[in-house]
Amino acid sequence: MSAVSYISDDAAVGPRLSAESLRACLLWLTGFSGAFVFIEPSPYEHVASFTVLLFALTGLSLRAAIAPLIMLLLLMLIGYGIAVVPVSDQSKSVIWVLISIFMAVTAIFYAAMLGTNTKGRLEALLHGYLAAAVVASLVAIGGYFRLFGSLSEMLVLYDRARGTFNDPNVLGAFLVLPQLLLLQRMLAGRRTIRSGLMLLVMLAALFLTFSRGAWAQFAFAAMLLMFNTFVTSTSVRERFRIVVVALAGMVAVAVLITALLSFGQVSDIFSERAALEQSYDVGRFGRFGRYLLGADIALEHPLGIGPLQFYLLFVEDPHNTFLNTFLSGGWLAGFGYLTLSILTVAVSTRFLFARTPWQPLYQAFYAAYVGVIGESIIIDIDHWRHYFLILGVLWGLMAASAQYVCARSNSS
Repeated sequence: MSAVSYISDDAAVGPRLSAESLRACLLWLTGFSGAFVFIEPSPYEHVASFTVLLFALTGLSLRAAIAPLIMLLLLMLIGYGIAVVPVSDQSKSVIWVLISIFMAVTAIFYAAMLGTNTKGRLEALLHGYLAAAVVASLVAIGGYFRLFGSLSEMLVLYDRARGTFNDPNVLGAFLVLPQLLLLQRMLAGRRTIRSGLMLLVMLAALFLTFSRGAWAQFAFAAMLLMFNTFVTSTSVRERFRIVVVALAGMVAVAVLITALLSFGQVSDIFSERAALEQSYDVGRFGRFGRYLLGADIALEHPLGIGPLQFYLLFVEDPHNTFLNTFLSGGWLAGFGYLTLSILTVAVSTRFLFARTPWQPLYQAFYAAYVGVIGESIIIDIDHWRHYFLILGVLWGLMAASAQYVCARSNSS
């Protein structure tokens, strides 16, 4: 199999092209529906379920390269299944496990579906994601400045923009990947003005979420993306453009933030949220104090205490995904998530320099994954839909990159 045929083998004949067009439409809808999660079950659950089912019926193979992803996710689910038994009389805990199963299935699906027509399918998914991010950002900004009348109150929580999400923190984190994709376009000199305007809209929405974790995640991921793009660039001209975009971007962000801070309500909340430590972070039962208390509980309960039980003990969630997996699923789930995170970062780093048709997109997903794993230290991302999308796509691209490089080596 040649490298070229590996990229677009589904477009070889008319009937298969029609089937692939349907798949692409569903992938676009799946990416788009990810921004509308203000109700449970959300539109994403319905669209993603139908998409997975259609792909499964029309051909979806699980390659050996994604076996570690499948096994580690399965390990976590087994841990959750064991830990939920003692609290199975609590419907919310059972539902939590069922949602975890669904999210794991979506990650495996994203990884598996990229085995064919990799670049085309990825672009269809991301076009939907980008459209969703623009809509979510505009709704969040409009809601924050009360442009939608009485409806605006539903789009704000604790004077922070949440838009079409239940939580401002999730909106902020959701916007990181599309922002990186737009930044990558600008670094490559593609549709610079259009991408820049879209990026500014998303940055405004991100700022208005007042999510310190999302702010830090984007800042770190953006720097990582620019560094990787600069290092893997093959010409002086490209590197010069990267530097210019980076400098211009910093100026544009400074102007944007200054403009937003000119509004009194924005300035007041920013002054409060800009502090490194909030009142709920400190103290024996604060966020960081609960980490120590939770760690002691995890050590004493190898099988875990069950999903959503930490909240009953301390009136707050762990706000640390590594800790939460140990508590919700015992050592089995805890070490499963820890291993998955370390292994994904280690293995994905190997393919940053692989010259593939999707290398720029790969670099954006790599930066997004490292960023979201970093944020998972201070917040619970167990059921963030976009986390599982990033995880699955990254594994799918790793497998595709390995096969693409191998195919090119054999054909040369």
